[in-house]
Amino acid sequence: MVNGFKSAGEYNVEFNASSLASGIYLYRLQAGSFVETKKLVLMK
Repeated sequence: MVNGFKSAGEYNVEFNASSLASGIYLYRLQAGSFVETKKLVLMK
């Protein structure tokens, strides 16, 4: 999705999963010392 650093603010990211298979994917949000891993379920 996004790999890099952003300054403080709100951002929208368009996620195109057309080339991915159905399944469970994990993604990680990191901001300073805050890190959270979430699950994304993709069903086609």
